[in-house]
Amino acid sequence: MDAIQRQLLEQVADLHGVPSGAYSIRVNGRLDSKASSENITIVQKTDKPGIDIYIAPGTKNESVHIPVVLSQAGIKELVYNDFHIGADCDVVIVAGCGIHNGGDEDSDHSGIHRFVLDKNARVKYVEKHYGDGNGNGKRIMNPTTECELGEGAYMEMETAQIKGVDSTSRTTKAKLDKGATLIVREKLMTHGDQVAETYFEVDMDGEDCSAHLVSRSVAKDRSKQVFTSVMNGNARCNGRSECDAIIMDEASVGAVPQVFANHIDASMVHEAAIGKLAGDQLIKLMTLGLTEQEAEEQIINGFLK
Repeated sequence: MDAIQRQLLEQVADLHGVPSGAYSIRVNGRLDSKASSENITIVQKTDKPGIDIYIAPGTKNESVHIPVVLSQAGIKELVYNDFHIGADCDVVIVAGCGIHNGGDEDSDHSGIHRFVLDKNARVKYVEKHYGDGNGNGKRIMNPTTECELGEGAYMEMETAQIKGVDSTSRTTKAKLDKGATLIVREKLMTHGDQVAETYFEVDMDGEDCSAHLVSRSVAKDRSKQVFTSVMNGNARCNGRSECDAIIMDEASVGAVPQVFANHIDASMVHEAAIGKLAGDQLIKLMTLGLTEQEAEEQIINGFLK
């Protein structure tokens, strides 16, 4: 890898070299390197771009890294990654995509990640998106995540897009069985003329399952954001959707939370709040010696932490 690719890898996966354990690193539209571990097997697909990840039942305290980096302008790819997670696992999966575009052609990475969690499996999934480069070509990322949580399964998703992505459309769909739990935390910041769309759809089909979706975002300059969530309570369950956004400059933010109770014992809640930076917070920080810009950055960093 060259210096740009290593820097992208550090931004999206906190990696400074080859990770320990199982991993698959994709660079400029091709598989760069991969390795399996005793309990985690990674197999490259033969019919289309992507990999299959098989995690043996009972695997504990192991991680999988599957980052993607693009450093050449004009690359457009669609990658399929399927995760087969055995019963009683407890693992961490780190994904993410970094794009450096120094040319005039658009760079576009789209990924479809499918998760199947067996009974009582636990997964923490971390996905970061990052873009840089001074070219005129756009940095485009369109991730899709599809999840099937078996009985008693638990999945925690942390997604972050903080800098440099010109256009993104993120889709997350999930189906929950009896006693399953899904927690999603999204952090998003847009600036310039960037556009970001988020769409969540969760079917709570099993008795006593639960889902909690949280989106925190900041929109600057002339950027545009739209957050849509659809939660279907089809059994005795608990569902909660939250969207909290800060709007600045000439930006626009839309929130469309929808909850449907299709069972008498389905408990469904949604919250949406969009507003500007609080003036009293700015004044308080500026009295401590910060400039207005520094005060804004402090508030935003705390909000997205």
